[in-house]
This record gives sequence, structure tokens and C-alpha cells, in this order.
Amino acid sequence: MALTSPVAATAQAWRSLPRERRDTLFLLGVLGWTVLPHLQHVPAWIVAFAITLLLWRATIALRGAKLPSRWVVTAAMIVAGTAVALTQRTLWGRDAGVALLVLLMALKTLELSARRDAMVVFFLGFFLVLTNFLFSQSLGVAMAMLVSVWGLLTALTLAHMPNGQPTLREAGTLAARAALLGLPVMVVLFLLFPRIGPLWGMQGNSIGHTGLSDSLQMGSMAEIANDDSVAMRLRFDGGKVPQAAQLYFRGPVLSRFDGQRWLPPDDKAARPFTRAAGDTAPGPASNPGTAMRLIGPSIGYEMTLEPLNLNILPLLETTPALAGAAPVIPGVGMRLDDALQWRTTRVISARQRFNARAWLRFEHGPLESELALREDVELPPGFNPRSLQWAAQMRRDPRYANATADTLAEALIEHIRKEGFRYTLSPGLYGVNAVDEFWFDRHEGFCEHFAASFVVMLRALDVPARIVTGFQGADPLPVDGYTIVRQSNAHAWAEYWMRGRGWVRIDPTAAVAPDRVLLGLALPPPKGFVSDAISGFSPDLLRSVRDAVDAMNNRWNQWVLDYSRERQFQLLEALGVKSPGWEDLLYALIAVVSGGSLAGAIWAWLDRRRQDPSQRLRARLKTALARIGIVVADHDTPGALAERVRQQHGHAGQALAAALLTLEQLRYARAERDAKPSQAMPDRVWWRTLHAAVAGLRQARTG
Repeated sequence: MALTSPVAATAQAWRSLPRERRDTLFLLGVLGWTVLPHLQHVPAWIVAFAITLLLWRATIALRGAKLPSRWVVTAAMIVAGTAVALTQRTLWGRDAGVALLVLLMALKTLELSARRDAMVVFFLGFFLVLTNFLFSQSLGVAMAMLVSVWGLLTALTLAHMPNGQPTLREAGTLAARAALLGLPVMVVLFLLFPRIGPLWGMQGNSIGHTGLSDSLQMGSMAEIANDDSVAMRLRFDGGKVPQAAQLYFRGPVLSRFDGQRWLPPDDKAARPFTRAAGDTAPGPASNPGTAMRLIGPSIGYEMTLEPLNLNILPLLETTPALAGAAPVIPGVGMRLDDALQWRTTRVISARQRFNARAWLRFEHGPLESELALREDVELPPGFNPRSLQWAAQMRRDPRYANATADTLAEALIEHIRKEGFRYTLSPGLYGVNAVDEFWFDRHEGFCEHFAASFVVMLRALDVPARIVTGFQGADPLPVDGYTIVRQSNAHAWAEYWMRGRGWVRIDPTAAVAPDRVLLGLALPPPKGFVSDAISGFSPDLLRSVRDAVDAMNNRWNQWVLDYSRERQFQLLEALGVKSPGWEDLLYALIAVVSGGSLAGAIWAWLDRRRQDPSQRLRARLKTALARIGIVVADHDTPGALAERVRQQHGHAGQALAAALLTLEQLRYARAERDAKPSQAMPDRVWWRTLHAAVAGLRQARTG
């Protein structure tokens, strides 16, 4: 006896289910698939509660049990609404509204017993699909929701095929064909429907995703290296990508130190940046008394920046506030402060694409000592005594008694090289005196350990210094024409002030991990089981797959999510419309929709065969039997017609009666578990037999 595989046994059990149970289970599975993405956005208990309700309804369907009473459903609804109100602290707004919709949709399935209930569940399911896009419009979410839409359309198709036992494949194919027929309409609406502002305001931090923060503590950035997602994409003018060592993207500047955390300055954040007099256009500038001096040629770039959770743009160092160089984001105010931070008036909560221009060689900051620089020398008392003692010893050393800031910085870099410091993602937890541990005990750390310890030592040597965070480096090869900077490229480096030069960038990480800075290569995060297996099989395969996914995501972002009103106007200009405006968009949309509707009406008029196959079968049968004088009523079954043929034509009508009985068996002889007629249609052989029998009877009558 052959053994049946589990897959085959499951498929057989699925096919043996009564249609009503099968269709109900399919609909519940589609709804569960649609709910799952909300795990990232709403409290986990809400999704778990909804899935539990769906599983409860599935159990009822499998067992053929009765649905719970209305009192039970009402009590569950009250409990769910109360829990949402307590969790979200409101019943209004996006998050609370989505949570309620998820729960109410799941509760409604407990009343799923009639066609009317099914229509309500279908409506809620389609609306639930839309709610996923309130949180994310990524390609992955779009693909998942495309599956949901197909599943809901299939369930809706099944609901409109009440007769027989249509398979899921038949219903799914019909649903896919219907969706494909509507695809041109969707494309036209996407291209021409006027772009308006968002209908639902997004909370900035709810979709922000970046490794940067406005504070820093030793060990906090090491976790970022495990995030391989894209932070930004860049396309440089002329296709010439700068060397990785030049790719520093400046984010928050931190100068206040409380012994544990680094924080932004108190006063500089509110003071606007003072640029050189006369610097109103892009180009090299040199003025020894100003705050910024641009050196050499510039390079233009286009940046596609992922959402942030702070109001500082990490732009390429340095992007000045000059006409043609500064970024412009519609609806977002921004300014460049004296720490070269590009500050925005609000948190960037959506993907942004803009153009800017940077000078990779520059100098900035005051050339002479100022009172404001004293904050960049301050250290909190009571922390890191061994580091302070070491700094005092260096100052007593004749070599460093009157040394410049450059000399002292180079001495610390040389110490890092000679003492065998190590760059690692997992340095372990540091204590209260973290800088002392780094210099004298551990000798290892991530970029923030090197930068923070370096700045503390320079300050102990009375050199103004501060930490700069941002991103450094990029993927070695462009993907789809774009240079990719990932979250794992998040980095921290140091700046110190030197008389006559201003602020000078120095990256202590380069002393121990030159590949991290010179090649822009972040340390690879720990691999999972699947990625480790793929890398072991083919080292380049994982990177190729990742690059392919990044390319698809980039094209989705560029061509779908970033399709703006400006690009709509560009499309009209390409079609020959001069100086297009809103009216032209509306006229074009009306013209295309009207033309499409007219074409659809003509097609429907010409395609008269678009009707129920059962009705078409009855119409053909009625025409054929009318030739021999038999009238077919709407209520006549094939068996009744066969009996009428025998009564009118006797033995001569035996062949025709046999053909009609074959149709009777094909259409109505179903298993005992299902009394509904079949959707099976007779084949060409049957029709030839029928027409031959009718022709024989006609000849007998005329003869």
C-alpha cells in the first residue's frame, strides 16, 4: 500500500471539504495575512487577539459548530474597545483607528453566516489593506497587500458564484483577470490624478528609521552596525563618485559631556550660521576672517534620504548655505548653524529627494580663540581620573609643554597605533569611568569609544574638541546607478580647534581600522543561519541578492513613491502641453477616462457572449430544440426535456433523449454532500451528438 505524503493528504482533505467551509477558511486566511503586517505598528496584543478570533472562527467552520451568540460578540467588542482606549489613551487618530478596525474586522467574522455579512467582511478587508499604507509604502508592503487584494477578490468572486463547486483556481483566475482589466484605469489615475497633500498626518517618530541620535553614550552606536538597511542613496553629477575616505555625512554635533552622555550644545543650536560676506553663489571662497572657507572644486549630488527621527539632515561635508548648493525640500524650513549642522524646522517623517552641492575641502570655525570655545574644553569633575593624570603628565613632558593642537592629536593617534587598540562591534559594557577603561584597560571599542575618548583627552590637554556623528563611507559598488549608504555606515569622529585653521576633522578609528575609513567598509554584522549558509556556498551571492533587492526598492521609490506633481507636469510637457497646470491635468484625466469608458461600452456591446455560461448553455439548447418543435421553459431540466422528446418522437428521439440525460448527469448528479448543480459544461463531442440527433429528427419529420 503506497504511503500518502503529508502534502498530498492535506490537499485531499482540503478538496473534500464542503464548499462553504472551504470558502470560509480561505477568507479567514486572507484576512490573517492582511493583519500580520500591523505587528510593526500596533500593540502586539491587538494582532494576537485578532488572530485568535480568526482561529476561533476557523475552528467553528471546521467543526460545523454554531456561531457564538450576539451577547458574546457584543461583550468581546466592549472589552476590545476598552482595551484599545486604555492602551492608546484615545479612540481617535490613526493608531487607535487602525487598532479598532483590526479588532472589529476579526469580531465581524464571528457573525459570518449570511451573504450580507460576507459583503461587510469583504469591505472591511479591503479597507484594512489600505491602512497598511498609512505606516509604510515600501515595495515589500505593496507586494504583500497585492496578495491580499487578490485573495479578497477571489473570495468576492466565490461569493458571486453560488451554484456548483468552483475551485479556488477558477475563482482566483477570474479575479486576476478582472484585476488586470482594471490595471489600465489604475495606471491612468496614478499618472494623472492631481497630487494633493497627505490626508492623514504622519507622526514623525512613528516611521523614522535612522541610527543617528541627538545624544551619544559609549556602546550605543555598536548596535547600529547590525542594521543593514538603506539610510540614503546618492547620485553624483557626471557619475564620478568621490573616494570612500571623502564621504563624511555630517549629522549631530555633540559638545556637552556629563560624564556618561554626550549632548548638543546649549547655545550654538539657536545661533544661525554666519557665512562669508559676498558668498551668494556656489564656488570656492576664501576669507581668513570668516566662519567657513571653501577650497577647490565642488561636486553636485542628488540624495534620496530615508525618514529620520531627528531634525538634522546628514549632508555631505560640507554643503554650504549658498544659492545652488543648499538643499531645498518643499514645505520644510532649514538652516545651517555655526557647527555646520543642517537643521530643519520639523522632523523628516517621509522619504525626501533633493539636490545639493558640496566642497570636499573646506575650513570652518573661528581662526582666533573665542569665549564660546571654552565649552568645548569643559569636562565634568569626578570622572576618568587616570585620563586626567595622563594628560597632566604629557603637559609636563618637554615635547608637549608648548605643543600645538596638531602635535597633541598626532601623539594620541600614534599611541593608539602602538598600543594595539582593536576595533570591534562587541567591546562589552563600560563602567562609570569609561574613558579610563578604554585607554588603560580594554584597548578596544567601536567608533564612538575612539571618538569620545579622543575628545576627552584633547580637552584634558586644554584643546577645544567635540564629537561629530553621521555616516561615513558607502557600498563599494553603485547599485542601479546609485551609491548606497547604509545604517551600518553610521559613524562618529572627532574635531579639534586649532588657531589659524579653525575646526579640524580627525578620525581616530582610522588609526586602528583603516579599511573602515579609507574604504568606507563597515564591520559586517553577525550573520543569521540563512545568510551564513548562503555566504558559505557563494560569498558573492548574498551581496548580489541584496543589491538586486536594493535596486528594486530604489526604482520603486523613484518611480512610484516620488512621483510628484512636478513629474506630472513634466509628463504633460512631454506629450506636447505647454506650461501645464491643474486644469490640463483634469482635462487629460477626463479625456482618458471618457475614452476608456466609451471603449469599454463598445467592447461590451460587441462581446455579446459575456454572460453566465449556464444561461448561454440554455439559450443554445433552446435554439436547437426549437427546430424540432420542442419549447424549452426556464424551469425545464435536461431530464424533463428528454421525457418530452420521447413523448413527441418515440423511438426516433432516443438518441436525442440520451444526450439530454447525459447533460442531466453532468450538471446535476453531484455527491450527496452537495445538492447544488455543477458548473461543468458539455464538450464539443456532446454538442455534435446533440446536433446530429436534432438533424435526424428534422429529416424524419420532413420526410
